[in-house]
Amino acid sequence: MSLGPLIVQSDRTVLLETDHPNAEIARHELAIFAELERAPEHVHTYRITKLGLWNARAAGHDASFILDVLNRYSKYPVPQGVAQEIEATISRFGRLVIARDAEGLVLRSDSKAILAEVASTRRIADLLEQEVESGYRIRDWARGQLKQELLKLGWPAEDSAGFTPGTPMEIELIEGDWQLRDYQLQAAQKFELGGNGVVVLPCGAGKTIVGATAMSLIKANTLILVTNTVSARQWRAELLKRTSLKEEDIAEYSGSSKEIAPVTIATYQILTTKRKGDFAHLELLNARDWGLIVYDEVHLLPAPIFKMTADLQARRRLGLTATLVREDGRESDVFSLIGPKRFDAPWKDIEAQGYIAPAKCFEIRVPLPDEARMQYAIADQDTRFRIAATAEAKINIIKQLLKKHEAEPTLIIGQYLEQIDQVATALKIPKLTGETPVLEREQLFQDFRTGKLTALVVSKVANFSVDLPEASVAIQISGAFGSRQEEAQRLGRLLRPKADGRSASFYTLVAKDTVEQDFAQNRQRFLAEQGYSYEILDADQI
Repeated sequence: MSLGPLIVQSDRTVLLETDHPNAEIARHELAIFAELERAPEHVHTYRITKLGLWNARAAGHDASFILDVLNRYSKYPVPQGVAQEIEATISRFGRLVIARDAEGLVLRSDSKAILAEVASTRRIADLLEQEVESGYRIRDWARGQLKQELLKLGWPAEDSAGFTPGTPMEIELIEGDWQLRDYQLQAAQKFELGGNGVVVLPCGAGKTIVGATAMSLIKANTLILVTNTVSARQWRAELLKRTSLKEEDIAEYSGSSKEIAPVTIATYQILTTKRKGDFAHLELLNARDWGLIVYDEVHLLPAPIFKMTADLQARRRLGLTATLVREDGRESDVFSLIGPKRFDAPWKDIEAQGYIAPAKCFEIRVPLPDEARMQYAIADQDTRFRIAATAEAKINIIKQLLKKHEAEPTLIIGQYLEQIDQVATALKIPKLTGETPVLEREQLFQDFRTGKLTALVVSKVANFSVDLPEASVAIQISGAFGSRQEEAQRLGRLLRPKADGRSASFYTLVAKDTVEQDFAQNRQRFLAEQGYSYEILDADQI
C-alpha cells in the first residue's frame, strides 16, 4: 500500500489517501482521529482536523499513537512536515488548564508566553480578572465562554475545575431479563472518569442504557434533554424498566406536561420557547441543583441550549449521539461546552457482536421523464433540488420495493410535506409528520411495532429517538440536501436486532444526473467511514 498524497491545508487539516487492502482495519483505527472524505472503490481519503486530533488526545491517544497508525498503513514514512504539524497540534491540548482554588476559577499554564498570548486577546481578556501566580483569575460566569474562545484561538483548555455534586439521588441498575453490555459499561465509566463529554454509539446500540448507567454511577438529580415528547416517554419507560427509579421520581417537562422531579426529562423545544422575549423555561430548569445533565442526540443542540450549557459548566454533562456531525460546523461548541469525545464504537464492530442488525445500503438512480427534465433544466439551483427530490417517477419505484419486501415492516421517509402527502395518498399508506398530534403519532408507532401496520410514510420527525425495533426496510425518497447525520440517523431506524435475525435494507431514491445525486455522495460519507458501502442501481434493475 502507498500513502499519498498527504497534504497539509491552510486550515491545518491533513488529507490522507490510502488504498490499504484491509480497508476495514485501516478505517477502524484511522476513524479515531480522522473523518472519511470520499470512498471510491479501493481508495479511502481521510480528513484529519485539529478537532479530531484533540478528541483523540482527550481520549488518551498521543501523537506517537497517531503517527504509528499512519505509518503502519503506509509504504513510506509520513513526511516530516506533516508529522511535525500533528505533533504541534496535539501538544496544544491541555497547555492551558482551568483549575479551582479557594477563591474561585483560575486559568493556568506552564508557559508565560501562552498566557500572555491569550490574555492579550480582547474577547478573552474580558473574561479574566486580575493576574495571579502562574495564571489569571476567571470571572465566575465565564467558564464555558472562555473554553469556546480558547478553542477558537487553537488552545483547547483542559478543564480540571471539578463539578458540583448536585442533590444526591439513589439510582441503581436493575438487571433481570437483560444484561449490561461491556461497551455500555465502558462508555459510562469513561464518562464518569472525565465528568463530561460525548459517547458515540450507533442507533440501536443502547445509548439510553449508557445514560442510565451513568446516572447509577453519579447518583444525583438528573436533567435529561431530548428531541421530542415521544422520545421523552421512551426514556421514561426505559428508566422505569432498567433502574430502581419509581414513577414519582421521574417527571416530564414538555409542551403537554410541566412537572419537575429528581429526574426530569425535558424537550429541547420547550426550553427554547420564548415568553415575552425571554427563555423562561431555561431559567426555571437552571434553578434546580442538578448533578448530571444528559443531552440526547447532542449533535442537534439548538443555539439557546448551547448558551444555557455555557452557564452550566459546574454540572456534569453527558452527550449521547450516533453521529457527532453537525452540518453547521458547531462540533467545536460540542467539544468545548459538553466535552470531548469519551467513547466511540464503530458501527460495524457493534454489528459484528450481534447487537445491531446487519444492513445493506442501495442508491437507486431514477431517470426524470422528459417534461420534468425540461423543468429541471431551466430552474434555478434551489428549485432544481426540489424538482429532483420530489420527482413523481419515484412513486413507481416505491411500489416495486414494497412488492419486493412484501409484509416486511417498511418506513418511507421524506423531507417535503407535499411529497409525503402525495406518496401516502397514491399508495394508501398512513402518514406521520410534525403536524400529527402526539397521541395519534404514538398510536401509529404502536400499530407499526405490533405489525398492524407494515408500512408508514414519515417525515423528518422520525429521524431521531424513535424506537421501532422491527423496522427492517427504509425507503428514503428525499432528504435535507447533503446531511450526513440525517443519512446515518435514518439508517439507524433499522439497526435494532430483529427477532428472526433478518438483515435490514436501506434504499435511497435519487433523480439520476441531478444535483440530488451529488448531494447523495456527501450524505453517504459518515456511513462509509463506519464501513457501510452503497450498491448503485438503476431503476430498471429493481
